[in-house]
Order: sequence, then structure tokens, then C-alpha cells
Amino acid sequence: MILSFFTAFFIILLDQYIKNWVIHHLALYESMPLIDGFFDFYHIRNDGAGWGIFSGQMWLFYIVTLIMIVYLVYLIYKNRFKGNFLLIALGLLLGGTLGNFIDRIRFNYVVDMFRLSFINFPIFNIADIALTIGVIMIILIILFHEEGDTIL
Repeated sequence: MILSFFTAFFIILLDQYIKNWVIHHLALYESMPLIDGFFDFYHIRNDGAGWGIFSGQMWLFYIVTLIMIVYLVYLIYKNRFKGNFLLIALGLLLGGTLGNFIDRIRFNYVVDMFRLSFINFPIFNIADIALTIGVIMIILIILFHEEGDTIL
């Protein structure tokens, strides 16, 4: 259980640190190349989800996020004696959820900054990366778990 909360705490710290750096070092819509033609920092504000869907629907994000936080804490408690892979996955999901929720409460939008310049893909942040990796890990766990062993 501690592993999940440590993972979540680490993700929140890293996410908020990078977002704070971007806010203080890049103007809105300013970019800074990291790997030219491939990947750069690009400071944007997202008041929706990926590709701006549900833009401006903060009440929806607040409700869904609060439900997810409660559910993830429940899952962490329920699976506290299961393997570390599951606990890390749940910690990544909790940390990513809280990282973006902190932005929504503070700013009424989420700070995004990682842009893949070679493809039309949503600009994202550390919290989004944690959520994606956590979901992939949960999918792997579901696909390969022992029969009769429920996790969710």
C-alpha cells in the first residue's frame, strides 16, 4: 500500500515541478525544442481532455476525478497485499489523476507541455504519461492474472 502512495507522491511532485518550470520559463504558446523535429516543450493550457474534448466542462472533470480518486484509494487498500506491479500501476493512476486535478483546482485548466512535432497528437504532461503507463499496466495485469483472482 505504501508503494502505491509513494509512487503517486513521486508522480505529483515531478508533474507539478515540471509544470511550474514551464509556467515560469515559457510564455503561453511558446516552444522550446528538445529534439529538433521530433519533440519539444510547448506551453499550453488545456481546459478539456485530449484534443480539447469536453473543453470548459470543469464540473464534469471535478466529479469524475473525485470518483476516480475514491475508487483508486479503495483499490489500493483492497489489493494492498498483492504484487508490486499492481501497486505501482495503481499509484501511477492515482498520481496522474491528482496531478491534473491539482491544476484544475488551481488554474481551472491543466498545464500541458510535451509536444510530439512529427505527428498530430495531443500535447501532454507527466500526469498524462503516468495515467497512460498505469492503464497499460492494468491491462497487462488483467490479461495475465490468475483465474479467479479479482483485482478491480
